[in-house]
Amino acid sequence: MYNKKEIKGVLQKFALNRCTPEEIAELISYFKENASVEDLPAVEEINALLSTHEILDVQDADAIFKCIIAAGKKQEAIKSNRTNRKRKIWKYTTVAAAVLIGFLAIPFFYHSSLTIDSKKSVDFTSSPEAITLQLQNGNIEVISENGNSQVTDAKGQVIGKQMGNRLIYDSLAVTEELVFNTLKVPFGKKFELLLSDGTTAYLNAGTSLKYPVKFLPGKERQVFLDGEAFFDVTKNKKSAFIINAAKLNVRVLGTKFNVSNYAEDDVTDVVLVEGSVGLYDSTEKFGGKNTTMLTPGHKGSFSKEEGSIATEKVNTEIYTSWIHGDLIFRNMTFENILKKMERNYNVSITNKNVSLAKEKFNASFRKAPIDTVLQFFKTTYALEISNNGREITIK
Repeated sequence: MYNKKEIKGVLQKFALNRCTPEEIAELISYFKENASVEDLPAVEEINALLSTHEILDVQDADAIFKCIIAAGKKQEAIKSNRTNRKRKIWKYTTVAAAVLIGFLAIPFFYHSSLTIDSKKSVDFTSSPEAITLQLQNGNIEVISENGNSQVTDAKGQVIGKQMGNRLIYDSLAVTEELVFNTLKVPFGKKFELLLSDGTTAYLNAGTSLKYPVKFLPGKERQVFLDGEAFFDVTKNKKSAFIINAAKLNVRVLGTKFNVSNYAEDDVTDVVLVEGSVGLYDSTEKFGGKNTTMLTPGHKGSFSKEEGSIATEKVNTEIYTSWIHGDLIFRNMTFENILKKMERNYNVSITNKNVSLAKEKFNASFRKAPIDTVLQFFKTTYALEISNNGREITIK
């Protein structure tokens, strides 16, 4: 059995993917059987090992260890009814086990020559800040915005690649059946997706998009949206592109438009930039008497409660500015402004100024930090605002 000094050396080899099968078995045995807090390498020591190798990006390593530490704290809280000594051992053995998983994940996610393989899954979903990709078989992978990797299917065939904050699916991939992936973007982040037909989807914060890894020839191109996304759909007269946004379907042949379908919102908004789109209830067929066709520069709002669609002419920039990191509010209620701020900045906002909730405001912020936005409302409307990191209170 390894001692503390030896285990650090083996972990170092593991980070570089140089361990023999025997060493891996010993490593697993060490973490399973070692119950002494003092004999376990500290998180700081492991992180130091990571930062000494050029093969790893320090920021990526820090991101992984944030997930590890968060998982350890979560388990510690669950075990809070135990003695202090037991809590301490639980915390560090949990972190130690997570460190082992972390080393398994590091070569997996951060070596450009390796793949996201549907047969090997590392789940760091305990961190709500992670961008994740759920595969057809249910496995969940974490995507690093600074990383590069390949996406493979169950047969090992390369079907796409990830390059930073962009996921690109291969138009030449061969498949005879629909296989779906689901990309989830947390609050505070955005991500770009290039589908196999050349359609680009820009996903806003707090968004989930389910889509086929390859569209089948001659069949409708269907995706499922929860949240907000801007679509630039590749034209294909033989295959309509359909977005299922809860109770609303959006049907196009090729165009540019924005769909906002957050679960907590009362309406689903579709804003058309160019081309044309058809809006209709998901329980009905396209082309029926209740189908609404939009023309460029118009917004269609589907009432989730009534099932009706209202249209109006709008400035499309207001609804697409988020793609460039901007926030534009026009005639928007304060409570809806706060919802957008929570998504955009990944914060929790409590509004105790109830009388202000339904008041409507106009404001524009170009890639502004949250402090700038808060200061605007504080000085302009004489609000009392306390900011404790991600917990914000308005009085």
